[in-house]
Amino acid sequence: MKFMKLGSKPDIFQAEGNIRRVATELSSDIVINIEGAKFYLHKFPLMSKSICLQGLVAKSCESENDELDLPDFPGGPAAFEICAKFCYGIVVTLNAYNVLPIRCAAEYLGMTEAIEKGNLIYKIEVFFSSSIFRSWKDSIIVLQTTKLLSPWSEDLKVVGRCIDSIAAKTSVDPAKVDWSFTYTRAKLASDQPCMAKDSSPVWNGNQSRKHRYVPKDWWIEDICELDIDLYQRVMAAIKTKGRMSHELIGEALKVYTLRWLPGVSKDSEVKDAVKNGNGSVSDDYVETAAKHRVLLEAIVNLLPSEKGTTSCSFLLKLLKAATILGAETSSKMELVRRIGLQLEEASLSDLLIPSLSYTNDSLYDVDLVQCILDHFLMQDQSPQASPEKSKLPYERRTRSSENVELSEGRISASATHSSKLSVAKLIDGYLAEIARDAHLPLSKFINLAESISNFARPVHDGLYRAIDIYLKEHPGLSKSEKKKICSLMDCKKLSMDACMHAAQNERLPLRIVVQVLFFEQVRTAMTGGFLLNDLPNSVKALVPPENGSQGSFQSATNPEDEWDAVHDDLKNLRGDLGSMKIRIAEPETEQTNMHQTAVKNIKSRGLFMLPSRSKKILQKLWTNKAHSEFRSSETSGSSASPISVNPVDTKSTASRQRRHSIS
Repeated sequence: MKFMKLGSKPDIFQAEGNIRRVATELSSDIVINIEGAKFYLHKFPLMSKSICLQGLVAKSCESENDELDLPDFPGGPAAFEICAKFCYGIVVTLNAYNVLPIRCAAEYLGMTEAIEKGNLIYKIEVFFSSSIFRSWKDSIIVLQTTKLLSPWSEDLKVVGRCIDSIAAKTSVDPAKVDWSFTYTRAKLASDQPCMAKDSSPVWNGNQSRKHRYVPKDWWIEDICELDIDLYQRVMAAIKTKGRMSHELIGEALKVYTLRWLPGVSKDSEVKDAVKNGNGSVSDDYVETAAKHRVLLEAIVNLLPSEKGTTSCSFLLKLLKAATILGAETSSKMELVRRIGLQLEEASLSDLLIPSLSYTNDSLYDVDLVQCILDHFLMQDQSPQASPEKSKLPYERRTRSSENVELSEGRISASATHSSKLSVAKLIDGYLAEIARDAHLPLSKFINLAESISNFARPVHDGLYRAIDIYLKEHPGLSKSEKKKICSLMDCKKLSMDACMHAAQNERLPLRIVVQVLFFEQVRTAMTGGFLLNDLPNSVKALVPPENGSQGSFQSATNPEDEWDAVHDDLKNLRGDLGSMKIRIAEPETEQTNMHQTAVKNIKSRGLFMLPSRSKKILQKLWTNKAHSEFRSSETSGSSASPISVNPVDTKSTASRQRRHSIS
């Protein structure tokens, strides 16, 4: 820390409670009152350096009153005592902590060059320009003291000069930074593996500049000590310089927010602090929330407008805090817009924003997430050749600034499609979480699920899981409501495991179960199972045609009259589903056994005793014969094994492998 010493005489001031005296042979001839403190001084030393005291002493002589009152004196008794000591020539020390109060006090007393050359104001200004504004930490310390001395500090332009000094130093090339700074984050060691473990980024003036490393964000932690109003002005000045990257500004805002807004990292604690045990809002919370709300809104205003300068997780935490603190709607919508631009980076835990609206009992703010998703769909990220492009009115196809230099449009489209897949998976997970809320309206669940396009959801397992959880937590749904929520799901996009689970799920409507079984058996038939014509007529009546709409059934002529028959067939289908897989595996097992038998017979006939060339010819002939028999068996409709050793084995195998209808 820089300092300046003024004067040469020893200190002769004595303090007795609130009374200050000068220990000299001459008795004091004037008393000055400042905020309850009394100074017994002499007129001549004070009048020789202060215009203000000259006028006050002249008035006191006319009224024959030796006591003077100095109301609203900047800096209080401490600042006046230093000014009085300077008038007496006593040694005083100026530093970053007291120089501004003394400067304001000298301005109040009028200690200018017009009274005496080399007066206090001149010396302080020299100290400012030669030391304070050239020092990184001293400029920050002086700026912190300006808040208690407003508007004096503004009128003297000390605040503006401190801000300009700080902003100019942040723009300096890190290689040229030769002053002390604070850097305690562990990020430095991980980002710079070439640094020694015992090396320190703090420059204390003694360490060789050749063996030190200064990170680009060296300045972030030091300015975090400023109040939000001063911090906001400093960051605005840094942005005005135009030399700082947007990523560094975003990182600085994140560090400051985590320093002064604990609710960003501990949402549950802030939420619990909203209410007392009896449910009323505490007075302490109201005061703290007001300060935090001002801070959060200022941070939102300072966020860089460029995409990707701050992480989506940090933005979502800010949105949580804004919801809890009751921030302005404009700030919340700005955060929603920014989150929507990079929603694919979000995590499920950050997306669970608590609902503090007392008009409903929902646990999570689903409307806010719906708004975020709408902003994501509105941005220009639609794939160039999307199969569902005509179904997305909110999406347009333009290249972002990051993809202008790409020579092939399909690269950008692939990345955009990947982001949509990620968002669809994220929303399905979010649906599964909010489905556990017993007070969640069905309409909000359906609207959020329908916002995801079909091409962005190639597999419906996640959606099925969310629907199943909602049906479990809301057992009072009517048949029409169950049908409506299940119509969101496309049974043809369910995996094998999901189909097996859905086939035995008693919470699903009967029509959905029949549809799942139908598509599962069709898929099995394509791999060698039974045919579609083998289904019962009552089940085929409920199966939608190929050109039907996804996720819904075309009902039979009189479906209510056939429910009993359908219920019986459904039980049979569930049983046949397991046995059918066993029958499918039988031909493969028998084929393997027959192949092994053929190899053993070949060995017994001494095939491997022939020369190698003869063995290759016989093996090739044997393989051609087996293939020809296999083709002939397929043409004739038989299921005989492609490798047959004797006629008896072939007939027995064919009789065992005939197709059987499951009806």
